Amino acid sequence: MKYREIPRSDLNVSLIGLGTMTWGEQNTEAEGHEQMDYAIEQGINLFDVAEMYPVPPIAETCHETERIIGTWFASRPGMREKIVLATKVVGPGPHVSHIRDGEARLDRKNIEAACEASLERLQTDVIDLYQLHWPDRPVPIFGGRDYSHPKNDDSVPIEETLAVLADLRDAGKVRYFGLSNETCWGTMKFLQLADQSEGKLPRMVTIQNSYSLINRTFDTGLSEICHREDVRLLAYSPLAFGKLSGKYLDGAQPENARCTLWERFARYNGPGADAAIAEYVRLAREAGLDPAQMALAWINQRPHVASNLIGATTMEQLKSNIASVDIELPGEIRKAIDTVHSRYPNPTP
Repeated sequence: MKYREIPRSDLNVSLIGLGTMTWGEQNTEAEGHEQMDYAIEQGINLFDVAEMYPVPPIAETCHETERIIGTWFASRPGMREKIVLATKVVGPGPHVSHIRDGEARLDRKNIEAACEASLERLQTDVIDLYQLHWPDRPVPIFGGRDYSHPKNDDSVPIEETLAVLADLRDAGKVRYFGLSNETCWGTMKFLQLADQSEGKLPRMVTIQNSYSLINRTFDTGLSEICHREDVRLLAYSPLAFGKLSGKYLDGAQPENARCTLWERFARYNGPGADAAIAEYVRLAREAGLDPAQMALAWINQRPHVASNLIGATTMEQLKSNIASVDIELPGEIRKAIDTVHSRYPNPTP
């Protein structure tokens, strides 16, 4: 395994991080435990979860993934100290109306309640990295492209959110904080307020956004912020819900695959997506590479990435995804990838 340091923290995380959002829905508790056991054996030390997992988020299974991680910690003494544990608090939105009576916000009441509940489910005293799952204000996320300013903005002020996080830090419940699904403006505003506070407010050290061969929108602005402001990316959906493996090409619907089971997962079905994926798959196979491993290896070599958050429903997938850490793409392959990107730029943001 390879590791990368996150600036302005003592976090040293595995380049491959373990995504967990299928546990409790597509994967059983036992399968989640098996995945964690194997990940630890391979040197992975970053587990990423969220209070709303598993996905798709529904009331009947909500919080199950955190609970599964908690039972793994409880049944394996000493493992908690080996893990950089990251979880998230949800912002407002219709798809989480079952959480806190549909009034989830990034305010004091909600964040404090969410953090306490996550600590209990995870069976731990401290969260290493606590992330804001998405902004409290309306922004284009989860496939949206364009910002539209709201006529009436009742979003929770960022200053209030940071003040709550500061209290969690000072109480020893959280060590570091990160953003997720955030914009350039939002990221810089969080950093500005923290810097102006002279340490009173916590500074965000990571941002977790979608990042893959078919969604490189992060590189249009946020990657510069990472380099200049000491923030690092935790890349999620690196295989675009498995589409970059090529298994959905030509209309294929693999049995029990996520996009087969749930039509709502259409984020990576944008115009030009299939054409771009077909080109990347062809490129990989001509180079003698597994398409999924090539897609992951490309992310692994990006300098602003701290960890590539892979997820799997089978052990075969998990082993293959983790093994991508050993693949170094040569310059000609990276150049060919950029050529495809120039023809099909960001078909699925």
